[in-house]
Amino acid sequence: MWAVIKCDHKKLGILKEDLKKKLNEDVIFYNPKLLVEKFKFNKLKKKEYNLLGDYIFCFNKNFQKESTIKSLKFVKGLKNILYGFAGSQKEIVNFISRCKTAENKDGYLSQDFFDLQINSNYKFSTGPFTNMIFKIINLQKNKINILLGNINTTIGKEYLFTRV
Repeated sequence: MWAVIKCDHKKLGILKEDLKKKLNEDVIFYNPKLLVEKFKFNKLKKKEYNLLGDYIFCFNKNFQKESTIKSLKFVKGLKNILYGFAGSQKEIVNFISRCKTAENKDGYLSQDFFDLQINSNYKFSTGPFTNMIFKIINLQKNKINILLGNINTTIGKEYLFTRV
């Protein structure tokens, strides 16, 4: 059963070790991440962002028992366990599978995760056109036709961009 856990990211390693010790079984953690590249002082800076902020997903069979949840209350690095996760298992599994299918080879979410709309303005977050605004003309499987200023061009979906 998947649980949604709020944690202190500075103590994430300690939290993972303590949970594995306390649960005595296989524990699976999932934390979807974005990699954003920005030009700063003519250098490309890469920064990793957690999509869910301080929250991570944790899977263990014993999360069905409330006594297990209560025993984890004082684990180092754990801020909170969201209650109600038992009734939302289908949504959690669907979200995790959607994230995993949208991950690139490095484990970061690609642009496929986000819903794109034709004739909407977006701003590049990564790649050679960082901080430039463009308009989506056409969507294809792995390519996007865009209008960048007066230039009509095609880009791959590996670049991240946000809606303006």
